[in-house]
Amino acid sequence: MIPAAFEYFTPSTVDEAVALLREQPDAKVLAGGQSLMPVLRLRLAAPETIVDIGRIDELQGVRDDGDALVIGAMTPHSTVQTDPLVAEHARLVSLATATIADPQVRHRGTFGGSLAHADPAGDLPAVAVALDASFVIAGPDGRRTEAAADFFQGVFSTTLAEDELLVEVRVPKYTGWGAHYEKFNRVAQQWSIVAVAAAVRLDGDSIAEARVGLTNMGSTPIRASAVEAALVGRPATPEAVREAAARAADGTSPVSDLNGDADYRRHLASVLTRRAVLAAAGTG
Repeated sequence: MIPAAFEYFTPSTVDEAVALLREQPDAKVLAGGQSLMPVLRLRLAAPETIVDIGRIDELQGVRDDGDALVIGAMTPHSTVQTDPLVAEHARLVSLATATIADPQVRHRGTFGGSLAHADPAGDLPAVAVALDASFVIAGPDGRRTEAAADFFQGVFSTTLAEDELLVEVRVPKYTGWGAHYEKFNRVAQQWSIVAVAAAVRLDGDSIAEARVGLTNMGSTPIRASAVEAALVGRPATPEAVREAAARAADGTSPVSDLNGDADYRRHLASVLTRRAVLAAAGTG
């Protein structure tokens, strides 16, 4: 099939894009297009206006901003995956990005587009929540910053208003931390049935700090706070990590579908959390 007819705009600045979104309440933002184009072709969505933000230079690239990395919303996944700053200061982001779909999608899909899409099975939202990332959002009244934990509201739902645009993502630096993204799917390059994002800081043989995020264990990404609390101060041994990982499903609400029922996902969360934490600690 082919899309229904629509008006097409290519703004060159963030302000111009926001003005278009305000003037065209039915508009859809086109970033990398990896999620939007399929639904347009199938006519699952038929917006009257498309605002293509691919020509806004401000939205591209990764930069060091002192205690945080700033990743432009239109930065392709492939750029984030291979960026040396990301590898050094936010390794979990690099590892999770490398699991997204296939090389073709990673070259076209964008970091901010994936986050704004807010798919519970998407790989980046849980990473953003685990790392306490924050999102800079531009709107008619200026810019505001939203914590990742507050940004995701439900399935494909965020705090972005119709006339707002995600501009950049700020990720605190985790230099020297171990990290791992453990993803379970039935077919390579498919969405996660369940996945776990883990970052740990060791003090000798013990875990001094831990951050764990869960993918597809609810309508939004979930921070596994019970696991984090159980890990801190414990040795990074298989026994200690297994005990902590047993709490991975606490406070979650996984769905039951063709890929597995809720109990299966709870079991997966525990198993994958154990694997991810041990790998991040270098003992897996």
